[in-house]
Amino acid sequence: MIPIHNIFIVGFIMGASVLLYVSWHLKLQQNVQKNMVRMSQVEDEATLDDPRPFLNPGIIFLETSDNVELKPLVMCSVESTARQNPDKPIYFFMKGFSGNLSQYPEPKYRLIPLLSSMKNVVLLPLNATKLFEDTPLKFWYQKVIPKKERFWLHVLADGCRVAMLWKYGGIYLDSDIISMQSLPFGNFTSAQLSDSISNGAMGFYHRHHPFLWNCMKDFVANYNAYIWGQQGPKLITRVLKRWCQMDKIIAFIGKECNGISLWNIERFYAIPCPAWEKYYAPWKKDEERIFSTSYGAHVWSFMNSNKKKNVIVGSGSLIEHFFQLYCPTTYRYIIELNNNSAI
Repeated sequence: MIPIHNIFIVGFIMGASVLLYVSWHLKLQQNVQKNMVRMSQVEDEATLDDPRPFLNPGIIFLETSDNVELKPLVMCSVESTARQNPDKPIYFFMKGFSGNLSQYPEPKYRLIPLLSSMKNVVLLPLNATKLFEDTPLKFWYQKVIPKKERFWLHVLADGCRVAMLWKYGGIYLDSDIISMQSLPFGNFTSAQLSDSISNGAMGFYHRHHPFLWNCMKDFVANYNAYIWGQQGPKLITRVLKRWCQMDKIIAFIGKECNGISLWNIERFYAIPCPAWEKYYAPWKKDEERIFSTSYGAHVWSFMNSNKKKNVIVGSGSLIEHFFQLYCPTTYRYIIELNNNSAI
C-alpha cells in the first residue's frame, strides 16, 4: 500500500506540471498573436512604392521620366523579355505611375493596360527617395538639383538601377533592349566595346552584393554631371577594374573575375553604337547570324533621339523583323496606330 504522503507528493507534482504547461501554452499563444499582429502591420504598411517585402529576384526595367504612355520600343523591350522569360517576374518601375491600374483605362491609355495584361509583368511606382534610403546615394539625391543637370533622366536611371539590384537582386535591362533568349540568373556585366563595360544589362542574383555597394560609393565620390556616362558605363568600368585588379578590360572579356562574369560584346551589342542605324535599314536574312549568341539586341535609343526613326510597318527593316518575331503584341499595336491615322 502506497503511503498517503507519497500520493500527495505525486499529486502535487502532476498538478504543478499541468499548471506550468497551461501557463507556457497561454504565453506561446500570446506571442504568436503578437507576431501575427506585427506581420499584419508590416503587410499593411508595405505600400506599392516600397515593394521590398514582396519582390522575388526578377528582371527590372525603369522609366525615370513622368511619362506613362511610353514608346513602342519600350513596350517591345518589356514584352519580349516577358515572353522569353515566362518563369521570371518582370518588374517595370515607372516614376509617373501611381500604382493604381484603374486610373489608366482604355482607350485613353493603351500601353499600361497592354503591359499589365501580361501574366508575369508587374507594374510598380518608382519612388527614388525610398529606393535610395540606407544607401550611399541618399544624401546625393537630397542635394542634387535636377534642373541644373544636363543628363538628369539618364543619371537618375544610372543610380536607380544600381540601387535596385543592391536592394532586390535580379537582372536589370535597359528599355531599348529587345530580348531574344531566356536570361540566366547570375552575377554578370557585359562589355559594349573592347575598352568599355555597359550598365545596360547587369545581373546580381543575391541582394547586397558588395560590388554594387562599391558602385554607389564611386557614383557619389566621382560624380560629374557634365560627362556623358560618368555614372553609367564609365562607373561600371572603373569599379570592375578595381574589383578585378586589371588595367585593360579586353583580357577579361568572356571570363569570370572574383565571382562576376564579363560577358562578350555580342550578348547585347552585336551592332555597336556607331552603326545603330542598321536596325532601321532593310533586313537581310544572313545578317541575323551576328545575333546567334545574343541574349538581346540593344537598339541604342539615345542615338535616335534626334533623328527619331520609327518602326515602319512594311519597311522590311531589321527592327521591324525583331518586332514581328519577339514582340508581336506591340507590333499589332503599331499596325492599329497606322490604320487609325490613315482614317
